[in-house]
Amino acid sequence: MLRWLRRHALPSEIRARLDLAPGERIIAHAWTENGTAVVATTAALHLPEGRRIPWERIDQARWDDTGLVLTTEDEPEEVIPLPRPGRLAQAVYERVTATIVVSRHVPLLSDVEGAPGVRFIARRAPGSTDITWQLRYDEGVDPESPEIRQRTQRALARLREQTGV
Repeated sequence: MLRWLRRHALPSEIRARLDLAPGERIIAHAWTENGTAVVATTAALHLPEGRRIPWERIDQARWDDTGLVLTTEDEPEEVIPLPRPGRLAQAVYERVTATIVVSRHVPLLSDVEGAPGVRFIARRAPGSTDITWQLRYDEGVDPESPEIRQRTQRALARLREQTGV
């Protein structure tokens, strides 16, 4: 058992470079094609070049033949080649999902279900009580339009009242 743990443990030199916050723990890791580590902690995803992405900033994480495909707030999609993601895949899914308090699509251009509108996402950082709302407008919805802004504000107020968030 101990031999298995040592073989799969994160080397101390990589662990030292992570600059973990107090109380932040490593929960999983995987190796890229060139031998660098992608590390999931209780608070963030740590990428090989030293970048730390808090879980609540990751809009989408998915896996395909190329590896981990990440979409973060206002950033282009990024692919991190991971030939064997192991437990990291499950850890990323669980951690990103755990930050989502509410996710609801509200039509704005008509009252018909499925009509173009906005997705409201309430997110909470691990260990925090603060809620941050993210808005994702559908294609064809102009968030700069005064009418759309009004409808969005009303819809968010209704949603907050319904959910208590």
